[in-house]
Amino acid sequence: MLIVLTIATLLIVIASALPLSRHQHWVVRVMDFPRVQIAFMAAVLLVINCLFLDLTRAFSWCLVAAAGACLLWQLKWVLPYTRIWSKEVNASKVSDPARELSIITANVLKTNRNSDALVELVSQYQPDILVTLESDKWWESRLEAIEVDLPYSVKCPLDNLYGMHVYSRLPFSNEVLSFLVEEDVPSVHLSLQLRSGDKVCMHFVHPAPPSPTENSESTERDAELICIAKKVAQTQGPIIVTGDLNDVAWSFTTRLFRKISGLLDPRIGRGMFNTFHADYPFLRWPLDHLFHSAHFKLKDIKRLPSIGSDHFPLFTVLVCEPERGASQNGIAADSEDHAVAQDIVDEKDVTTDDVPKPN
Repeated sequence: MLIVLTIATLLIVIASALPLSRHQHWVVRVMDFPRVQIAFMAAVLLVINCLFLDLTRAFSWCLVAAAGACLLWQLKWVLPYTRIWSKEVNASKVSDPARELSIITANVLKTNRNSDALVELVSQYQPDILVTLESDKWWESRLEAIEVDLPYSVKCPLDNLYGMHVYSRLPFSNEVLSFLVEEDVPSVHLSLQLRSGDKVCMHFVHPAPPSPTENSESTERDAELICIAKKVAQTQGPIIVTGDLNDVAWSFTTRLFRKISGLLDPRIGRGMFNTFHADYPFLRWPLDHLFHSAHFKLKDIKRLPSIGSDHFPLFTVLVCEPERGASQNGIAADSEDHAVAQDIVDEKDVTTDDVPKPN
């Protein structure tokens, strides 16, 4: 029993410690994802250690302490995405449709053929914006039905899992389709006009993940996200960044993105809103995101029903309240954060000049 519990505790310690290295290899970076699962296993292991180890021995207490430390460390990262935490974005109390903006962010899974499910969700929720990820020519043809209600669009059908389509009920201008870091991974940037006349700078992203089947390291993903974050920090006015970041909400890179950009995360204090993997309840993480500037407050955020993809769609309703939202604050960047961010973009030779500024 002692040997089994020692090995189990050691594995939990390794899984918890690996991300501290900040190494960009996918084996290390993937350990950012299952923090909830690791916390659960650490809690179970802590109880088992206390029940079955001889607590008169110092080594037993070392195992108990190690499991407890891992549990607390993992909770530090994930607890902000629970209701016990204070909210980063305030709930809107304004009832003014002219200032509202509703968005569905949906990774459709290129091989998924249940397009009717997404069309039905669009009909039901009537979003102002629909952004689809992994959408190819087949999906483009199937989504023609929604263009009656969402007549403005930017289309980039691709067969490589990185196609992207943006459909809008509201007019936009200065739209730019960019390939910031990788020549086959697009992002869309545009200036959207709300019914109130306010202009919103929007960035739609889907960087490639670090994985054994794609990029062996997170270099490309991190560079795209941080480059956009640095551009956002230079931009005045309402801003929204949304998409499948192929990274979890609590990772070092996503936190760095929030620090550098100054954008807010409406999930803080509300829930994780795990959108991936739709087929495995115990292995779910928040991979689809929406971040926004302090000009907005939140009216609604929810995970929508399955559309047959490996991702659930994310539905968010924001209200533009520039005067009232100024009191909202995210997490601030220090000098070390700025230095790390600069190293990340320098490694892929990408600058803020490469990121379009729609406004």
